[in-house]
Amino acid sequence: MNFLCFFPFTKKPDSSKGAEASPSMEEGEACDDCECEIARLPEELLSAAISLTAPRDAFRAAAVSRAFRAAADSDAVWASFLPRDLPDLADGELSPAPPSKKDLFLRLSAGHYHLLPDRLKSMWLDREKGAKCYMLSARALQISWGDSPQYWSWIPLADSRFKEGAELLSVCWLEIRGKLPGKKLSQNTNYAAYLVYKIADRSYGLDFPFQEASVSIGGSITARQVSVVQ
Repeated sequence: MNFLCFFPFTKKPDSSKGAEASPSMEEGEACDDCECEIARLPEELLSAAISLTAPRDAFRAAAVSRAFRAAADSDAVWASFLPRDLPDLADGELSPAPPSKKDLFLRLSAGHYHLLPDRLKSMWLDREKGAKCYMLSARALQISWGDSPQYWSWIPLADSRFKEGAELLSVCWLEIRGKLPGKKLSQNTNYAAYLVYKIADRSYGLDFPFQEASVSIGGSITARQVSVVQ
């Protein structure tokens, strides 16, 4: 079966940097005094500051104090982490409805794929950055001779949100294309594209020659030779 996924990737932290030192007794006492001062700030001001950070920073801020928790859990903060152009989802995908913007973000970034209205595509959010991720079903891909029963078979899927996948029987030209409008992706985000498939025990002919995989954005094309059986 075939799926095409688009999701952001992040760099691993620099292991060469030492761990941060634990605060001393004097620092802990200063933090208590600081917390009292921060608690006097309006919640709207704290929310505005936290909304300029990232989701993981909001989680950390909520553990600082009660004042920070109230601000960090507010709808004003989590609305800023949700994409403004969040796509519509299929009926029942968010049932029951999340009671807050934070709950909505957590639901969308929990690692579950949420079907779009056509039920041929799904999306979720990256919890680290809040970027939109997409998966295209086999039916949403352009598969050469995909409608020819002598070459491809469409089979039901029991372990997927999508109803069916494409099973390759035999073909002399293997070509699979997926397309997603660039405006659907999150800005200022590095994306990776993956073709998701399974290799049957009885498969043959895929080990040679190598296949060409390419990604094009506008007039820029990146291509490389790959092996689908490794």
